[in-house]
Amino acid sequence: MIKILIADDQELIRQSLEIVLNSKPDLQVVGVAADGQEVMQCVRQQRPDVILMDIRMPKMDGVQCTKLIKETYPEIKIVILTTFDDDEYVFNALKYGASGYLLKGVSMDELENAIKVVHSGRAMINPDIATKVLKFFSHMAQADYTIPVGTRAVEELTKTEWKIIAQVERGATNKEIAEVMRLSDGTVRNYLSSILNKLELRDRTQLAIWAVQSHASQRNLD
Repeated sequence: MIKILIADDQELIRQSLEIVLNSKPDLQVVGVAADGQEVMQCVRQQRPDVILMDIRMPKMDGVQCTKLIKETYPEIKIVILTTFDDDEYVFNALKYGASGYLLKGVSMDELENAIKVVHSGRAMINPDIATKVLKFFSHMAQADYTIPVGTRAVEELTKTEWKIIAQVERGATNKEIAEVMRLSDGTVRNYLSSILNKLELRDRTQLAIWAVQSHASQRNLD
């Protein structure tokens, strides 16, 4: 059973999500919070596995909550719920350890899948806005925030792994990578796991940022 905390300042959204998610056999909503302070209280009391985190909340926003939670409870997974105009907030939340983000209005099936994906230790970025996010990462890559990776680790990457990294840079999902490279979904997941281990990166989000910074798609991979 995956324990979920819903954090949103709109009561209707909290109630709707709670009803729908509690109807799923593998999910249980253990708490709801209307602001950042309530989020921190619920985390201490309930220790959820996954938090659905609104960005803009009173008293303490979702970015600050994410930072504080991941510093103290790194095992808790956080999915940011956002809108198109929240780019900078979302980037900072991902930087502080969020496992991904979804647009509000996502279908319940997609939300359920995202919860299970991040609970398994993987990252989830809404495919519809992956390109937008990666463009923002590209802009940030020219600033001070960088993902450090050792030279030896980079040299250990195979040609196939570089091709997969290039697809991640473009914002492709595992299914899209599998189709382009004519591999099974499981094989793509195994390659991504190997890449993350070699580069000592936490998740797909860090890999995407590093891929932009290292210009993976511009390498000669023929």
